Amino acid sequence: MNIYKLLQINRKIKSHRIKFLGLYLLHKFNKRYLAVNLDPVLACNLRCKMCYFTDADYVKTLKGQFKEDDLERVAKTIFNRALKLQIGCGTEPTLYKNLVRIVELGKQNKVPYISITTNANLLTKETIEPLLKAGLNEFTISLHGVTKESYESFMKKASYEKFQNALNAFVELKKNYDFKVRINYTFNKDNFYELKDFFKHFNGESFDILQLRPIQKIGNTEYNDFDVSSLEDDYLSLIKKVRQECSRHHITLMAPESLSILKGGNDSSFVFDYTFCYVSPNKFWKEGFNWREESFNDFSKKIGWSKLLLSNVFKTKSELKSLSNKLNYEIEFN
Repeated sequence: MNIYKLLQINRKIKSHRIKFLGLYLLHKFNKRYLAVNLDPVLACNLRCKMCYFTDADYVKTLKGQFKEDDLERVAKTIFNRALKLQIGCGTEPTLYKNLVRIVELGKQNKVPYISITTNANLLTKETIEPLLKAGLNEFTISLHGVTKESYESFMKKASYEKFQNALNAFVELKKNYDFKVRINYTFNKDNFYELKDFFKHFNGESFDILQLRPIQKIGNTEYNDFDVSSLEDDYLSLIKKVRQECSRHHITLMAPESLSILKGGNDSSFVFDYTFCYVSPNKFWKEGFNWREESFNDFSKKIGWSKLLLSNVFKTKSELKSLSNKLNYEIEFN
């Protein structure tokens, strides 16, 4: 399954009514439509300046990890409704010792696409390969700087050399395994212009998708300059250069059409709010879901989930209020 083709299709379908009708039918017929985002452990090995892990008070509230028995129950409860399983949403999953088991459970439950989001600093060939053998489809790698100086400044406690070693391991393992590597580059006005030299520092053979994400407020972070308006005049010209390099290396580029979209809404996020399912040791999808004892279908019926999906078919866009800050991305395949 090409998850990026699905994202592209979602963007092209402008009618929210068609989308919600589709979700309603998928839910009623027990089909897959959820993007399950699983944080197995509430911890991180880095303190990135644009992340809420630089908020000491907030970090104190993040405690816990799934026990092995819990993993089996999580899989039984929700994996059969997952179109995609994203391991690692707001924390670092490679700190979790049973990471391979989560991938195995995903494959046993026939989840079409399984991805891990990580800062890659704990990835080596020896830790990557068991995940691929278990059936992992994709690594999503967080990156906040192109040069060593910028990278280690924005991603405190990280090692530029370890990051590069992980990319080198991907190149080697791609010879024997079919998997994707996506780099998520979060930019601000202090690291944006480095993008012009991106392919001078990173091997274009080591990754398959490059996503460029403007900084957004996600908490009380050390770096708190969220204004990227000064980049707007140069944005299109610089992205054009990145696009050309991506094309040369056959890399899929995901980037906002322009920075002006930050000022407007995103119709696609209406659906995102109803397909996003967050799971962690202290939260499971919706408030009140006793997932250790209730099934997904029983709880959905209790809260009138299918009725809500159907009612959204008949609402106007102004009546629907998106809770998501999800951005629209142009997805260009090469």
